[in-house]
Amino acid sequence: MGEAAEVSDRPVELPLEAEEFLTSLTVEKGRAASTVEAYRRDLRAYVGFLATDRNVDLTAATTDDVTAFVAAMRTSGLAATTSARRLVAVRNLHRFLVDEELLDTDPVRDVAAPRLGRGLPKALREDEVERLLAAVVGVDAVARRDRAILEVLYGTGARISELTGLSLRDIDVVSRRMRVFGKGSKERVVPIGRHAGLALEEWLSDDGRGAMAPARWRRRGDEDAVFLNQRGGRLTRQGAWGVVRRYGDEVGLGDRLTPHVLRHSCATHMVDHGADLRVVQELLGHASVSTTQVYTYVSVERLQSVYESAHPRARVGARSTPGR
Repeated sequence: MGEAAEVSDRPVELPLEAEEFLTSLTVEKGRAASTVEAYRRDLRAYVGFLATDRNVDLTAATTDDVTAFVAAMRTSGLAATTSARRLVAVRNLHRFLVDEELLDTDPVRDVAAPRLGRGLPKALREDEVERLLAAVVGVDAVARRDRAILEVLYGTGARISELTGLSLRDIDVVSRRMRVFGKGSKERVVPIGRHAGLALEEWLSDDGRGAMAPARWRRRGDEDAVFLNQRGGRLTRQGAWGVVRRYGDEVGLGDRLTPHVLRHSCATHMVDHGADLRVVQELLGHASVSTTQVYTYVSVERLQSVYESAHPRARVGARSTPGR
């Protein structure tokens, strides 16, 4: 039996204290049955490890025992995300036991969570974005709307919910500015690039949005919506998502393309071309520049790739001068 079995979902019976905790998740916290079952699996792995490898009961576990559990997960090859999730279950269990005065001290309090690797945004290449934007052909109302959606998402880095939440009063096509409401209803004003501005002008014309507007608005707020569906109502987040997916499929991007990938691509390409991180932070509506800094890592990877392909002494197999 390999090391991975040490922290697997063991067929062990959970002690009464753990069952009480799981019951509290349902009764007091209102957690879904699937969530409670996930907690059960993680706690079985923990309780089984304590019994088999540490020979201790749940209520006798110490910080050393919990630390050993974390180490066993690491050496068993479990993904860091799985290890972190299991530790959350263990942490919440012991916190419950302390709150219920079933334990005097919390053995997990000083145990650090497994470090998760930095997830890099999967930005499109610039030529892939150009191919995507060129996929929208025609001048009918739907084509004008779809072109504006793609251009605005890539041109401003707006979130899909920010785009579908736009009202006519939020767009100033003359000054090329747009007001969006981000997370926590935080308002910010972002510039609209030339291509996005032209696409918006075509969509907001009589032959665009005007042709899609109904004779009578069905719901309050639809009349002010920038983007409409073909029934004349405000375009939903799911509807806009479908527009992005449709053209992504047409140009062969498939599952690689989502509205959030266009946001990532906007930021990555700006940093690639020398934009200051503070400017990108303001454009995307990040609360902290530390969130925006992930794009510097993307650009470093791009720099490495360009360097290795362009520098004559960086390529594999490059000839060296004898004696030097």
